[in-house]
Parts: sequence; structure tokens; C-alpha cells
Amino acid sequence: MKKISKEFIINLSKQKKEPKWMLDFRLKSFECFLKMEDPNFGPKIDLDYDSIVYYKKENQKQTDDWQEVNKDIKEVFDNLGVIKAEEEYLEGVSNQIESEVFYHKHQNQEVIFESTDEALKNHPDLFKKYFNSLVKYDENKFTALNGALWSGGSFIYIPKGISLDRPLQSYFRINSAALGQFERTIIILEDEAELSYIEGCTAPTYSANSLHAGVVEIFVGKKAKMRYSTIQNWSLDVYNLVTKRAIVLDDGQMEWVDGNIGSKVTMKYPSCILKGNNAVGNSISIAYAKKNQILDAGAKMIHLGKNTKSNIVSKSIAEDGGIANYRGTTNISKNAIGSKATIKCDTILLDNISRSDTYPKNIVSNFKSTLEHEATVSKVSAEQLFYLESKGLTEDQAKELIIMGFIQDFKKELPMEYAVELNRLLKS
Repeated sequence: MKKISKEFIINLSKQKKEPKWMLDFRLKSFECFLKMEDPNFGPKIDLDYDSIVYYKKENQKQTDDWQEVNKDIKEVFDNLGVIKAEEEYLEGVSNQIESEVFYHKHQNQEVIFESTDEALKNHPDLFKKYFNSLVKYDENKFTALNGALWSGGSFIYIPKGISLDRPLQSYFRINSAALGQFERTIIILEDEAELSYIEGCTAPTYSANSLHAGVVEIFVGKKAKMRYSTIQNWSLDVYNLVTKRAIVLDDGQMEWVDGNIGSKVTMKYPSCILKGNNAVGNSISIAYAKKNQILDAGAKMIHLGKNTKSNIVSKSIAEDGGIANYRGTTNISKNAIGSKATIKCDTILLDNISRSDTYPKNIVSNFKSTLEHEATVSKVSAEQLFYLESKGLTEDQAKELIIMGFIQDFKKELPMEYAVELNRLLKS
């Protein structure tokens, strides 16, 4: 289904059996997409919008029984190591291939954890209250495109005072050439609730470019705690252009843990709007760019409430001509009295042809707040490698040891199985 048009969107909404207000929203977003230009900052985006497959559904109904998943899809996910054989490991898991969630299982009756498409049908009032309220469709060309074409993603609602004892997990797979994937994720934590959510992203390599343009909206209530972890290993033909934002009320905490290993181009800046007093926002990320990769990533922290705190830690690695940039904004508003923000950007270059730039935007609009920004750039020297090789390591082993030490802070924030997977990705 190529060449997006008004008729295409009408048919998509009809196929999904959506209410009229959602069709109207999609069409309004599409009109906005047609008028908007690509971002005027960051990497060049070289996409042929007429060559992208905008919607593809596999011949697989959504199920909560892994044995009912068709053989071809099951093999894809088994080979990735995403699914364990034992049924007990499949609780609190949602998996999406192409444009639709095909497997979803969650048994906690107090918590809503569904695909976003199912949530629109099953919880229409709750869905409409939060959808498009934090990330507006007209913010940029790709939020508009997501508004027009969104499909799949996760919808999570955690009631007041509920704390889950294990993370909820989603996995997104692009399995076709020149595919556009536009999942929409909405997470709501009521007061004093707690949640850890983990997502992974992969795709095989094709000669044609694919597009991943997701939108994430997160609402963190008073004294609630939310952690959102991502490990993306998209192939080198994927444009990864994602908008992620959270709003945090009084005494709430939001943490982004963001790992960017793959993709041709990534533009992603997870954001926290610290609306409530004493709200806290943290972001820790790594970007590892190799040949033919441009990873333009960072974070945004907007301080509105009094005594709010934010902390950004960005780790960038560039090798074999790759480009790994930090781009971020920290804004302490006039009324955010007593707030504190820290930004630390560390970069390591593994050769003479790679590059890393920092594009910070730091604003402090009152005299009773503080902001600290530290940036370091280092290069693996011949002396370091010689020393490690003199201890019996090969050059590759020596570089691996340096890299693993460099990202140690990031790895500590991941669950054990994801830290192991990150090690495997970096070594490969």
C-alpha cells in the first residue's frame, strides 16, 4: 500500500473500524504533513515518500498464545532471541511486526496494557483524553505523518498506588524493504504508581530506505515513578525519527534510558516537562555510530515547577567514519525557582575519520536556580592500545575493553538480560 493519499487514509481507518473523530484527526494530520518541510536542523533526510510502504499487515491475528503465532513470524522472533520457550517469560509482553501488534499477553487485571489500536476500541474515553495531548500532530513533519498513519504501539494505564514487580516489554520489528512503521505509545501513571517499560527495535538490511516515525506520550502523576528503556538496533537503511515526551507532576520521577546502536539516521530527543514542584527528570543515553551512520540524539528538560531537578548523561562513540552527535535543550523557566540541572556529554572517537559534535541549548530564566554543563571528547590513542596489547589483548579486544568501560554507567541502568544483549550488539 504505497503513495499515501486521502483515500488511502480513509480505507485504513475503515479497515481498523475507527470512530469518525479518529478519521477526522488522521485527515487533518495528513493535510499538515503535505504542507510541512523536513526539519531544518540535524542530518539530511533523503527519503522518497512515494516509495514507502505505509501499511502492511501480516496474515496473523493478535493472540496471547505464542503457539498460535504463524511459523514464519515465530522463526523471526525466535532467531532474534526475543521470545523464550517457557510460557512464563511471555507475561507482560507485546510484539509488533510491520504495522500491527501480533502477540500480546498481560494478566494483571488492575493494569491496562493493550495495543494502542485495541485501547481505542476498549477504552475510548480514556484514550481520547490523553491521545495527542502531549505530542501534537503539527509539531513537525513526522508527528504529522504519525498522526495520519499511526498503527500499533502500546497503551498502558497504571492506577493510583500500583507498582508492577517486573517490567512491561514491547518489541518492534520492520521485516520488509521500504516499510514505514508508525506506532503510537501512550503511558499513563496515576499518583504514586510505578512502572518500568522496555522496548527493543530491529530490522534486516535492504537496499531501499525504511522509515520509523513513532510517537510516545507519557503522563507521570504525583509521586509516581516511570522508567522507559530503549535498545534500538535498526539496520543501516532505516531512518529513525521519533518524538518522545513525558510530563511529570509534583514529586514525580521520569527516567529515559536510551541506547542507539543501529539505523542510517537517528533523530531522537526524549523530553521531560517538569510541570510539578519537586519533579525529577533523568536521561542517560549512548549512541554508537559506525560507517554510514549519523546518530543525532540527546534529551530535552523543561523546568516549570519549583525545586525541579534534571540530569542528562550522554555517551557518544564514533568509529569508521560514523557521526554521533548530542543535541539537547535544558530550559529553567522564570517560575522554576530553586531548580537544578546538570548535563554531561562524553564522547570517544576510535579513529581519525569519525566525528562527534555537541549542540546544547541551555536557558536559565531566574537567579535562584543552577545549571551545569560538562563536555569531554577523547580519542583512543596508540599508547592506550599498545599498553593493552602488551598485556596479551588483540587490538579488537583492547578497543572492546575501552568501550565497555566507557558505557559502564549506562549498562548499570539496564536489566541483566538487556545488558547482556547490549554487550552482544556492541561486540558484533
